[in-house]
Amino acid sequence: MARLGDVCDILDNKRVPITASNRLAGPYPYYGANGVQDYVADYIFDDELVLLAEDGGNFGSKDKPIAYRVSGKCWVNNHAHVLKPKEGLDVDYLCYSLMFYDVTGLVNGATRQKLTQADMRKMEIPLPPLDEQRKIAAVLDKVSGLIAKRRQQLDKLDTLVKARFVEMFGAFPKDIKLSEVATITGGLTKNSNRKNLPLKLPYLRVANVAFNSVDVSEILEIGLTEEERKKTLLQKGDLLFVEGNGSPDQIGRVAVWNNQITPCVHQNHLIKARFDNSIVLPAFALHYYMNSEGRQQIREKAVSTSGLYTLSVSKIESLVLPTPPMELQEQFSTFVEQTDKSKLSIQKSCEKLETLKKALMQQYFG
Repeated sequence: MARLGDVCDILDNKRVPITASNRLAGPYPYYGANGVQDYVADYIFDDELVLLAEDGGNFGSKDKPIAYRVSGKCWVNNHAHVLKPKEGLDVDYLCYSLMFYDVTGLVNGATRQKLTQADMRKMEIPLPPLDEQRKIAAVLDKVSGLIAKRRQQLDKLDTLVKARFVEMFGAFPKDIKLSEVATITGGLTKNSNRKNLPLKLPYLRVANVAFNSVDVSEILEIGLTEEERKKTLLQKGDLLFVEGNGSPDQIGRVAVWNNQITPCVHQNHLIKARFDNSIVLPAFALHYYMNSEGRQQIREKAVSTSGLYTLSVSKIESLVLPTPPMELQEQFSTFVEQTDKSKLSIQKSCEKLETLKKALMQQYFG
């Protein structure tokens, strides 16, 4: 094992933070704890380096790295340590060894954890011969490249669906309010009294809903009454809107519920739309409210208070959408189903590769 302070030159003293108002736009990446923060007109580094989060990093995360590679001209602020490997240490190997390093006991701070330079210098990594380091890095590069390729394939399929939607429905006028074709309801408000209610069910939170996807890997339970169960029970085809977010780009995230688990209810920060499927199909509504026209409507309806953008049941009810012929909606829904099958196959492949990468990282670095 080797300490970072012994095998790396620490270039922290060359870092220079620039406030957003003082940055001049340019071609050079401006890095912070978790990657590119901006692009600026000048650079202070021109080398093969590893940046390791000092504060504000993804400390403790199993999925988000705390270190990353940079190459060439760039600027680094004071939220990332700057490491240049000495002779005998491969830069890619160094990066992989630190990406998911367990910094428990090294970071401090209650609200914003910090990895001081003194503690960073004490961090130890395995140090096999240079040839072996390069072989390890090459294996991990190959797996990482395959993961990136799978993600590109998923992005291309998403782009294909968006293009098909515009091709099929771009000319139709917005002619009906959502409240005329769907029943819109809010969800359950969490409070301490719910733990005393005898009926307990899994419930969806904002954290479970992304654009066009629902993640049920972390589902909590909530106490509720029978009347509340009837009101908030999810059914296949329900369209879910995220009610509040600090970003105008994330407010009103939408996804269709496909009975991933059953029974399941939803919290008050998710607003549910249940459609009359003789007029509007969920797949059509989902992609309408994900395209630029639908997103613009949502942003305009959202109210901003204290930096938080919010929607309400009445705001969702007042959204409008086109109602193209059912035959066209069915054609589009079939196309989406076929595309989703392809995406599922690619996602499974990607998950296997990510599992393999984690196993290799554990094998190489512990």
